[in-house]
Amino acid sequence: MSTLSETIDSALRAAAEAHLRFSQTSVQQRAELMHAIAAALEKNSDELIAAAAKETHLDAQRLLQELLRTSVQWQQYGDACEKGYWMHVIIDTALPEKNRPDIRKYNRALGPVVVFGASNFPFAYSTPGGDVASAIAAGCPVVVKAHPAHPQTSELTASIIRNCIAEKGFGEGVFSHITDSSFESGQLLVKHPLTAAVAFTGSLSGGKALYDLAAARPNPIPVFAEMGSVNPVFILPGAVSTRGDEIADKLVDSLTASAGQFCTNPGVWIMEDSAEITPFLEKLQQNISNRPVQEMLHPGIARQFHSRREEVLAAQGVSLLGATAEQQKEGFSLPTIAVTTAEAFRAAPTVQHEVFGPFAVLVKCRNQAELLSLAQNLEGQLTGTIWGNDSDISAINQLREILTEKCGRIIFNGVPTGVTVTQAMQHGGPFPGTTDTRFTAVGADAILRFIRPVCYQNWPDELLPLPLRNRNHSGIPRFINGELTKADLSL
Repeated sequence: MSTLSETIDSALRAAAEAHLRFSQTSVQQRAELMHAIAAALEKNSDELIAAAAKETHLDAQRLLQELLRTSVQWQQYGDACEKGYWMHVIIDTALPEKNRPDIRKYNRALGPVVVFGASNFPFAYSTPGGDVASAIAAGCPVVVKAHPAHPQTSELTASIIRNCIAEKGFGEGVFSHITDSSFESGQLLVKHPLTAAVAFTGSLSGGKALYDLAAARPNPIPVFAEMGSVNPVFILPGAVSTRGDEIADKLVDSLTASAGQFCTNPGVWIMEDSAEITPFLEKLQQNISNRPVQEMLHPGIARQFHSRREEVLAAQGVSLLGATAEQQKEGFSLPTIAVTTAEAFRAAPTVQHEVFGPFAVLVKCRNQAELLSLAQNLEGQLTGTIWGNDSDISAINQLREILTEKCGRIIFNGVPTGVTVTQAMQHGGPFPGTTDTRFTAVGADAILRFIRPVCYQNWPDELLPLPLRNRNHSGIPRFINGELTKADLSL
């Protein structure tokens, strides 16, 4: 029987060997594979949802939506793979009179990618998730470390992916699945010399640990870790005065959906203090008191939620604004809104950090200047939200510029939960939201994480990689002497 180290070594050696051939497959071949995986996930939806519901305590409708989203990711990323824009092919032909050689460049697959599955999304961010789909689109073999919170679901989806790869004739090593739940397996995967990149969705402590391991390697590699954030919401006076009830309803709905177990959960709400906000606070209290407790993903997350909840409520200057009227149950959430001042918030780091679950801190500022100052001192975030009216235009403009430096996605008069799968999406942000703010984990541009540019100078046409040859074999867009075209190059 193989040891853990031998199993991981075997998977990565197979991935490295597969990389030599898989990275050279055409974009059409990979797109066909990805579309097949999308269809297979939907075809097996009943079995997958039943397994995930049993392991995660998420309801069937929520899981169906997530599974369909996951299928859409494979379909969309496959379409983007085939279009080839992400290769960024550039051909500058020789100009002998200017002593310029023939130079051609494109983005090619980085190498074997290790993906860590997430606990809160058994489909969209786990074994069949967007990290795996975008790496496959780039031409990178993948080794997945399944999350121990949903092992059966992970194995079922892994089997679907393996079967599709085999049916399309791509051979061994393109996809491997590691089910060991120990920290040691994660360390071995990141430190293995054949690993070219790492993708992770989870906690700040987990992502930072992987990042540090990767940076300490003899040959450091990129870690694309999405580590969550408090996703601040700024509620300006004009919006409160005219739409207070609407805002209170939408924020509490967003906060408590799926027991608050989203990385985009709105965890800090910031507003100016005045007598006019009293009805708004009363509406929040009413809304949160009516929310039911929900069973959380697994006992460990529930314990961490209650521990962090009590820690924040015990901080100096923090008090309880409102909570569910239901009795606390072991393993279940406890929807809660705390309240504090800007001064107390700045003084207590524990209050500024994420509580993973249905918990928010409402921060009262004395005036607009204090609100803007608080925004300027926030850490990096996945999202930032502004609720405002025409009467708030000055503050809106100032906040927009501040949040542009702090966040990857800025929402106006809405909520951050619900990350739409589209190419324009940016799911990422400055540290500690993610480890590399230049990239997104959602949308087809996620492919850009797993490629690197390579330049070829003065090569004979027949020896060049297909995307760089004179004939445009794949029909992808290419910059030829500064002009974007899909035409063949005629010399």
